[in-house]
Amino acid sequence: QLQLVESGGGLVQPGGSLRLSCSASGFAEGYVIGWFRQPPVRRREGVSCISSTGRSTWYAESLKGRFTISRDNAKKTVHLQMNNLKPEDTGVFYCAAVRRKYRSSMCFWTTSFDSWGQGTQVTVSS
Repeated sequence: QLQLVESGGGLVQPGGSLRLSCSASGFAEGYVIGWFRQPPVRRREGVSCISSTGRSTWYAESLKGRFTISRDNAKKTVHLQMNNLKPEDTGVFYCAAVRRKYRSSMCFWTTSFDSWGQGTQVTVSS
């Protein structure tokens, strides 16, 4: 398992942007990275996912066009660029990792991943 640390959360006004980062210790090739969001009093939900090479990505349907995931394996970091943020995007964002072959169907489920960060709070409010 990897040690994952998220950063970049904060308070932003509606329409604003944030860039989340997920840094991993012991980062190695072959890890799929996912971002999940947990709104208040709701279950954790898949936001985005990227294959180990970065060539394949997945986004929750409602977020397409606003969020972009990318990775820099040399820097052992995965980013989630979030634009045009809305109040309903508020929640704790977690990054997760698993060393397995990428399939888009895995990105929606928390049970697909076995390493998790501690989360970073994102609050979208005026």
